Amino acid sequence: MLQIEPVELQFPFELKKQISCSMQLTNKSNNYVAFKVKTTNPKKYCVRPNTGIVMPHSASEVIVTMQAQKEAPPDMQCKDKFLLQSVVASPGATAKDITPEMFNKESGNYVEDCKLKVVYVPPQLPSPVREGSEEGSSPRASVFENGAVNTSEFNNISRAYNEQQDSSSETKALISKLTEEKISVMQQNNKLQQELELLRRERSRSRGGIPTRYVLIIALLGILLGYLLKKI
Repeated sequence: MLQIEPVELQFPFELKKQISCSMQLTNKSNNYVAFKVKTTNPKKYCVRPNTGIVMPHSASEVIVTMQAQKEAPPDMQCKDKFLLQSVVASPGATAKDITPEMFNKESGNYVEDCKLKVVYVPPQLPSPVREGSEEGSSPRASVFENGAVNTSEFNNISRAYNEQQDSSSETKALISKLTEEKISVMQQNNKLQQELELLRRERSRSRGGIPTRYVLIIALLGILLGYLLKKI
């Protein structure tokens, strides 16, 4: 009923990081098809949407998210599996019309099952250069030796990738802090310049005018002189 791509769920495994992958469900029939996604480890994965309707000659995307893992499994082999069930729905049906009974085979319903396995793959590293490596070799190739997964090498690569990401985050935080300090220093400098200019103006005014005490002395002398002239 539905064409599923890919046929296995591949997660670029990294320690302590949430990882997602997607499934594309394509309906090439003339029927409305309802689907339901199940997993053997529901606490480890989050599926959105886990049920839905794929209309005729259309497609729908399902996102599967794996919770952050604290340690890598032995030999990087995952035993988790997914089951996608599909059944023909009534014309014009929506996700609200989906019921558990639709996927009950004992009720005589034709339910199509598709099993998908989970595969861990190494993360893509930016500029993967290793010291002492031979020309033409890469970390990705060294993770797989003779068809088997080198768990130790994989963990080292994953750890190095996480450290690189942490270092990048610290650098960004430091740059942001220095930028804020620069802005603060510039604001303080502008404030000091304004205060200095204000002091210069006040000092210039005090130098350019006649002191108040001199004005008072001259006024008193004028009054005294006028009084003496009247007496004469």
